[in-house]
Amino acid sequence: MRSMIGRCLALAAVAAFASGGVFAWSQQAPGPVERAGERIDEAGREAGRKLDEAGRKIRRGLEKGIDSARGAVRETFAQTQDRVHEMSVEARVYGRLHWDKMLTSSSLELSAEARGIVTLRGTVPSKEARERAVQLTMDTVGVTRVIDQLNVQAAPGANAKPDVKVRTPAPAEETTPRPE
Repeated sequence: MRSMIGRCLALAAVAAFASGGVFAWSQQAPGPVERAGERIDEAGREAGRKLDEAGRKIRRGLEKGIDSARGAVRETFAQTQDRVHEMSVEARVYGRLHWDKMLTSSSLELSAEARGIVTLRGTVPSKEARERAVQLTMDTVGVTRVIDQLNVQAAPGANAKPDVKVRTPAPAEETTPRPE
C-alpha cells in the first residue's frame, strides 16, 4: 500500500508540473527563534532611529550654545573696547607703567596735553627701564608724542611698585616723535 500511495503522489506531482501548475510544499510558520530574531531586528532599527534623533538634538544644542557664546564674546569685546576709548590718556599710560615689572623701583610723574603729548619725569633704575617707560607710553592708545625727562639712578627697592603720579602739563624740553 505504501508503494501505491507513493506512486500516486509522484503521478500527481508530475501532472501538476506538466499542466503548468505550481507544486510547492507548504512553508512552516516561524518558530520562536525566528520571531525573536525579528523582534531584535525591529528593536535595533528603533534604537538606531532614537540615537540619530538624539545626535541631531545634541548638535542643534551645541550650535545654539556656540552661537550664543560667539555673540557674548563679541559684545564683551565691544564693551571693553568702548571703555578703553573712554579712558583718558593719563589713565591708560598710568596703568601700563604702574604694572610693568621692569619699572617697580621707579618714581615717575606723567602729564598729558590735549593732543596726546605725554611728558614723563622722575627717576628709573636703568637705561633699559627708561627705554621701557618711553616705549610703553608711546605704544599707548591716544599718545602721539612722548617728552622724556627721566633720570637714571640706582633703584631704592626691588620689590616696590613704581610711584607714578599724574601732573598738569609742563613745558617740553626733549621730544621723541611717534613713528608713523
